[in-house]
Amino acid sequence: MNKLPLHITNGDVLTNFLNELGFDGEILTWQEMLCEGPTIEKVGSNAFLKTRQDFFSLFYNIDLDTEKIKKELEKLNHLDNYSEIVLWFEYDLFCHINMVAVISLLQQKKIDAPIFLVCSGRIEGSKNLKGLAELNSEQLMKHFENKVLLNEDDITMATTVWSIYCGIDHNLLKPFIVKPSSFKYLSNCLKAHLERFPDSVDGLNVLEKNILEIINKKEITSKNQLLGYALNYQGFYGYGDLQIERIINKLSIFFTFEDGKIKLNRDGHEALLGQYNFSSKLNNNMIFGGVKKSDFQFSKSENRLIKSV
Repeated sequence: MNKLPLHITNGDVLTNFLNELGFDGEILTWQEMLCEGPTIEKVGSNAFLKTRQDFFSLFYNIDLDTEKIKKELEKLNHLDNYSEIVLWFEYDLFCHINMVAVISLLQQKKIDAPIFLVCSGRIEGSKNLKGLAELNSEQLMKHFENKVLLNEDDITMATTVWSIYCGIDHNLLKPFIVKPSSFKYLSNCLKAHLERFPDSVDGLNVLEKNILEIINKKEITSKNQLLGYALNYQGFYGYGDLQIERIINKLSIFFTFEDGKIKLNRDGHEALLGQYNFSSKLNNNMIFGGVKKSDFQFSKSENRLIKSV
């Protein structure tokens, strides 16, 4: 029997796209958002799934379908059936944290097959970065034809990044920002990750400050409109509606709804001016891998995370 590829996609939309285009091989759909919430290094273990299930229930009131995840991961127990593994992940932090977790999982399974990466981002003729599902069929096929074979150093780098992310010292990620690899956008994603922690001056992270800037500069008439702007202007994060909406709700202490418009209140203006550190007011209990967001702040002057006082 001829062996066929195993494609690991970043979600249902892309899986459906590959099926429409008639790609050979089997598809494993990865449905997680490991860029938020606690993580365990041993991906797919019972402890890992329980940790993730508890997180989604507590933070998003979502009942994570662990049986569906287990069914997809079962495909990795038959790796001898596959000629190669093709990873389909995008340029953003959301995808990159999932990607390094998947590579770590493949290493845990002691896979021998070559691992390729198809990663979208900058597209010729477009000013905006593009996700894989945003490409037309011709562009997607071209990306597949130009897929990158990950070498041993790439795989070691990805598993190390995942291990650090699951640990308590995320400053250890800094050397990988400047380390050459086949991961074209990893540097941007790691920088973006460190800037998800509160700024040591104003207590807001990059995403939070960006949302307040949008309110300050644009005429926003509803939370839905604000959500749309925040999704479109989030840079390398790749957050979805669920995540951005949660951030906006947390930021509601900084704005009011007056005369049909969302406007910054006094605290909102002072936060943008950096007059106070508002991290304690936000009371954000989000966890990134092995670290509580509130336990660290990002110092621009030192270009590193420092312990919150």
